[in-house]
Amino acid sequence: MDISPQRAEDDAARDGQEVVASLEALSAVPGFQGLLGRVIGWMDRLFMLLANLALIGIAATVLLQISGRLFLPFALSWTEELSRYLFIYMVALAAGVAIRRHRHVNVELFHHLLGLRARAAYQALICLLIGGFALMVLPAAWQFAQNGAWQTSPTLRVPMLYIFFSTVVLFALVLFYSVIGFCEGLLAAWRPSTEGDREGASWK
Repeated sequence: MDISPQRAEDDAARDGQEVVASLEALSAVPGFQGLLGRVIGWMDRLFMLLANLALIGIAATVLLQISGRLFLPFALSWTEELSRYLFIYMVALAAGVAIRRHRHVNVELFHHLLGLRARAAYQALICLLIGGFALMVLPAAWQFAQNGAWQTSPTLRVPMLYIFFSTVVLFALVLFYSVIGFCEGLLAAWRPSTEGDREGASWK
């Protein structure tokens, strides 16, 4: 029986998604749908685009630093500093999306033993704790950022306010995506089971 290459690729992609879903128990918790889900998806892509641009900037800066040491009679002192700041913002911009996609480092000891409703409740609890921590730290992060208004970076001469502001971006995005994850988990935990639900037997 012949199988077209396109069908084989679709089957492989579907198998890959199933493997990821089986490895990450919380991926079974459904997210927002409709217009709200699309808006959140657009925001995810925006922040990931910015994080990827920061990563490309890091690679370009490091290559420039290496090239300068090899081919120029002097070293570019600002490249190391710029790569450090790009790395900081890359982490800050991607932290919230990592929460939504469950890509942070975690230890799964019992997640696969839970039903889908229990997984949703567990996600809501975890996001509540993470969001509560971010909410507590966010005012201190803003005060820390303000301390940079009177400082400049050693080589780039950039006001450190813009660098320290990365902590505000980090905890604000963590708080924002924790609220989203909490709401998604709470709604999924209270989701009514229906006969037409393909996974209805697991929502218990």
